[in-house]
Amino acid sequence: MVVDKPSHLLVHPSVPGNPSTLWDGLKEYLAFEIANGGQVSIITRLDRETSGIVLVATTAAAARRFGLAMQAKSFRKTYLAIVWGWPTDDKFEIDAALRRKGEIEKSPVWVKQIVHPDGKSSQTAFRVLKRFDRITNNGHRFALVECFPKTGRMHQIRVHLQQAGHPIIGDKLYGKPGEHCYLDFIETGWTPSLEKKLLLNRQALHASKLSWSDEQGQHEWSCPLPQTLQKFISTENGPILS
Repeated sequence: MVVDKPSHLLVHPSVPGNPSTLWDGLKEYLAFEIANGGQVSIITRLDRETSGIVLVATTAAAARRFGLAMQAKSFRKTYLAIVWGWPTDDKFEIDAALRRKGEIEKSPVWVKQIVHPDGKSSQTAFRVLKRFDRITNNGHRFALVECFPKTGRMHQIRVHLQQAGHPIIGDKLYGKPGEHCYLDFIETGWTPSLEKKLLLNRQALHASKLSWSDEQGQHEWSCPLPQTLQKFISTENGPILS
């Protein structure tokens, strides 16, 4: 199965309180198949606030097949991100190793990743699709960027765009305002103050394409930006400048 996951939905149970997850929904949806020997194995995962394509195996054979493809790094993933500012180049690449910040210094957010020479090798290629500004946000400049991760590190695209000087809109941890937004959100939830700083109540990152090739041919899936992100880049909110 290929699922278009909405933002704010956890993929797996992982936090206190047992909020609803994609895995829970799939188990319910596939109850008949599971009762007859099927299974739910989520192959590609996304952060809670990232939307887009998630690949799911519903049989043991499919899970093995996808697992081998993952090991062989056969999957090609494409993301769309809305970022602060206008990148100078239409195409650019970030090659910067990543490491968990809490492993080398005190960090109030244990999962936060940073660029560090002793980290794991990480590369992402980027292509600017649109440059635009929004009158409703004091003329701030933004860009829609296509992202092609060549490795699969935690928070890789988010950290690399921050490193490039163009953090993702709405990113509470790596965004332009700083990690205090993440800490404030954990304490207070979504507030008008956070909305003013972040502009969106989710990180503007979307898994738009997934493809791989095997002996049976080429496989590819795609899904468009969700309406919230489409609205952000629409001409109704300010002129789009290509």
